[in-house]
Amino acid sequence: MAQRTHLGDADCSIAQALDVVGDWWTLLIVRDTARGLHRFDELQRELGMSRKVLAERLRLLVEAGVLTREPYQERPVRHEYRLTPRGRGLLPVLVALQDWGDSWILGGGEMTATTAEASREAERVHALRGTRLPELLLPDRFGELRDPVADTASTVLYCFPGAYARAESYPPGWAGIPGARGCTFESCTYRDQLAEFTAAGATVHGVSTQRPDEQREFAEQERLRFPLLSDAELALTAALRLPTFRAAGVTRLKRLTLVLDRDRTVREVFYPVQDIEASVRAALTAARAVAGETAAAETTGSAETGPAGTTRTAGPSA
Repeated sequence: MAQRTHLGDADCSIAQALDVVGDWWTLLIVRDTARGLHRFDELQRELGMSRKVLAERLRLLVEAGVLTREPYQERPVRHEYRLTPRGRGLLPVLVALQDWGDSWILGGGEMTATTAEASREAERVHALRGTRLPELLLPDRFGELRDPVADTASTVLYCFPGAYARAESYPPGWAGIPGARGCTFESCTYRDQLAEFTAAGATVHGVSTQRPDEQREFAEQERLRFPLLSDAELALTAALRLPTFRAAGVTRLKRLTLVLDRDRTVREVFYPVQDIEASVRAALTAARAVAGETAAAETTGSAETGPAGTTRTAGPSA
C-alpha cells in the first residue's frame, strides 16, 4: 500500500493507522473475515473485487500483522486468512463506522436503541435469516468462555442494551433513549418462561456488551437461571453486523432476538422489539418450530438407515 503520511504525521496515530487500513477494500476484508469468511474464493465472491487486487490487499494485511495466513489444504497448498489480536483490535472501529452510518447516513442522527420496522437497518438485520454464525467464544458472567450457540435443537439469543442491579449504574438519560428501557423486564420474562423454552429443546442466552461483573451482579439480583454472555469485545456484534448505539461512552447492542439451530444458522430474527412479552412468545414459537423440524429430519434420517447402521440408497442402484 502506498505510503500517504508525511514526516509531520510521524507521531499521529490516526495517520499511521490509516496507512494500514485506510484503503476502501482493506476494512471490508477485515469486516468479512470477522464474519467468518476466511478463504480467498469466499472473500473474492463476497466482495466482487478482482483477484489481483484482493491478493495484494491480503498480502499487505498479513505483512501488517492484521491477518495471519494459515494452511488448510496440502495438495495443492491453500491458505485461510484469520484475524490476529491486532486485527481483532479493529472490530470496535468497524462497529463504530456501522453505528455512524446507521445513525447519520441511513438514519436521522438521533441516539436510539431501536429502529423503525421499515428502516434499512431493520432490513439488514432481517437478512441474517439463513446466515451461519462463525465459531466464537464469549465470556459468561463468571468470565468463563462459552459458545453462544448451545448443543440443543435451538438457541435463543436475546440481545439487550444493558441491565444493572443498581439504578444509579444506568447511564444518565437512559430512560429517555428510545428502546433502551425494559432490559430487566425482558430478562425476567425469559427467566419466568425458561421451563417452556427448555421443554421446546431451546437454550436461552442473554447477550449485552456489559462487563461480566456487571452482568453477574444483575443476574444474581434477578435470580436468572440461564447464562448472560458479554460481547464487550464486539466479536458477536461484528460477526453478524448487529446494530448498536453509544451511551455514556460505551457501544451497546440494540434490542433484538435471534433464534439459531444447532448448526449455527440463524432461523428467525425479531427486530425491532417493540413489545417485549410478544417477542418472547414469538421466540418460543420459533424455537418449537425448529425443534419440530429437527425431530422430523432425525426421523427421516433414521428411516433411511437400514439394519446394522447400513444406509439405504435413495435411488435405483447402478
